[in-house]
Amino acid sequence: MIEVRFHGRGGQGVVIASEVLANAAFREGFEVASFPYFGVERRGAPVTAYARFDRKPIRLRSSIYEPDYVVVLDSSLMKGVDLVDGLKKGGTVLFNYPDGRAFPSLMPEYRYFTLDATSIAAEHRIGSKVAPIVNTAIMGGFARVCDEVSLESMLESIRDKAPVKKEENMAAAMEAYDRTKEVTS
Repeated sequence: MIEVRFHGRGGQGVVIASEVLANAAFREGFEVASFPYFGVERRGAPVTAYARFDRKPIRLRSSIYEPDYVVVLDSSLMKGVDLVDGLKKGGTVLFNYPDGRAFPSLMPEYRYFTLDATSIAAEHRIGSKVAPIVNTAIMGGFARVCDEVSLESMLESIRDKAPVKKEENMAAAMEAYDRTKEVTS
């Protein structure tokens, strides 16, 4: 079973990102489950969502405590939230992280990838200039780091799930796929 935990803030599309992943994995022939965890449920507040996919039926319905992947839609959560809590050894973290900023030193037992999903979303006019919605861009990056889900399935899922600006969201995902890079020490 592949388990993914998403961290972001209300208004960034965290829950939709988990649904897009589940839909894309389903297109690849996986059984899927996707669900959010809400705290104070307001714009800007931390939000966590989860997705699981497997080749056999998924009966587990709990939160994800030992994910294979962690997807971070807001890098400001690096302060105050233990983003790698429970991440399996050798697990992968994908960060929405500004281009040109030095990446902090992190635990070496994980793989880290970054992309500037905020800039990509703003360039494609997804959301507003002040509050770009980064979920589809980050999912393009996820398709790059996860061998089990293809970019094509992710794009089809985005076309299904994006409520507006479907072409812009798909273009943002494709650009993010190309701009996702591994952090090396």
